[in-house]
Amino acid sequence: MTTVPARHDHRIVVITDHGSDEGSSAVLEAAVKQLTGAAALPLDARRFMTGGADRAEVRDGRLALHLAEDGRTLTPDAVIVYEIPPGDRHRFEDFQRVLGRSDTARLGAADSAAWRNATDKSRTVERFARHGVPHAPTITLDAPDREAALDAFSRLGGDVWTRPATGLGGDGVFHATTTAQLLAARDHYAATGRKWQLSRDARNFDARGRRHQLRVVVLGERVLRVCEHVQEALDEPCNEARGARSTVLPPEELPQRLADLAVAATRALGLSFGGVDLAVADGGCVFEVNVHPVISGPGALEGVALPLVQAHLTGPSAP
Repeated sequence: MTTVPARHDHRIVVITDHGSDEGSSAVLEAAVKQLTGAAALPLDARRFMTGGADRAEVRDGRLALHLAEDGRTLTPDAVIVYEIPPGDRHRFEDFQRVLGRSDTARLGAADSAAWRNATDKSRTVERFARHGVPHAPTITLDAPDREAALDAFSRLGGDVWTRPATGLGGDGVFHATTTAQLLAARDHYAATGRKWQLSRDARNFDARGRRHQLRVVVLGERVLRVCEHVQEALDEPCNEARGARSTVLPPEELPQRLADLAVAATRALGLSFGGVDLAVADGGCVFEVNVHPVISGPGALEGVALPLVQAHLTGPSAP
């Protein structure tokens, strides 16, 4: 196959999983257009994963992207990576290593270690403990027998939330307050072959007795966006995918202690950008940090996508 010489026909490339229906890619592309006046080139991340048809290398310090479908080779000025499903991120690490050796602007997209810290929740808990980030007491289990599972349940007070150590959108998350519920959760994870966690219930209720938490999107030390999540069903996780209602709040209304907590949680994992899920009770308790929080809804373009793309254009290339 003949390779077309590299050229700067797309200043910014947006690489996402084109199998995703989250919609963040379109918002990021709109932000690129608004800031630069030029269209970004959307590329499918799956083609750069292990076994994919496209490949990357470094030429004279710059990232070169070889596209198998039409033979083009591109050398973009900036690469925005987003919407990579947690279960596939390990297959994207070879690309991240190549990107990390280049001078191409990427704002954290090459830092596979930080992504692993946020994706593998056992690593998340370890990093939070090391850096003093308050979080619910948590035990990680891998194919435990009945006695080990029940022992962990008892040690956490018999009121826990279980979740896969790697998950997405509240899938496979259960509230267990009885032995039968805990063992049912154990059977579920055994059937899927997944490592899982138990976390003590954070008692994150609002004044009306509903489950309540915040999603705080952070870029560096700046809070970009705050969403309040309220769940009427007390045994369901506080995720929109599981029925929670979401309301965007003005970032300036977030108490400084919670803003500081969100920044600290993101920094503890080595991320420069992330969506921090936290409870406000007892001074704040962090549940997790999302590498690629969904960018959608009112104000998402102005509040998140524009500053994120701007940071790619003006910030350092180092992750």
